[in-house]
Amino acid sequence: MSAVLLAVFERSAQAEEVRTRLVRDGFPTDRVELTARGEIGRAGLQPADSRHARLRQYFRTLFSRDDERAFADLLAGRVEDGAATTIAVHPRGDLETTRATQLLGDAGALELVGHDLAHQAFEHAASASERTWISHLAPDNPGGAECIYCRLFPEQRH
Repeated sequence: MSAVLLAVFERSAQAEEVRTRLVRDGFPTDRVELTARGEIGRAGLQPADSRHARLRQYFRTLFSRDDERAFADLLAGRVEDGAATTIAVHPRGDLETTRATQLLGDAGALELVGHDLAHQAFEHAASASERTWISHLAPDNPGGAECIYCRLFPEQRH
């Protein structure tokens, strides 16, 4: 599993508020996950026979090292009993990690645990190359124009 920052909250309302704050701050919704007794989120998609088994499997996916299993199992029990609600953030890079840590801490997280934060790679959301997207779509332009119309219709004045 990739880098994850997980915050544990006592009340679901706190976690729901911070989830909204994270998304408003720019974190994509697919990288912010709320898990609570009444809303088990992605944990509900795990292939298991019971809610507890799904929660345990979900948290073990997030915290996959052998020394983290006890923590994952403890979280599953706390969420199932309604004693805790969690927010998992999958940050990309140091800037997002710092910002998520700040927002989660300011929201009153009881615990804040990171996994594999030192080995996260920055994702190139738009392109894997240095060329602009116009360069990929339009034919070569020896004149160097970046306007897509200038590249598609070099004989026209725009």
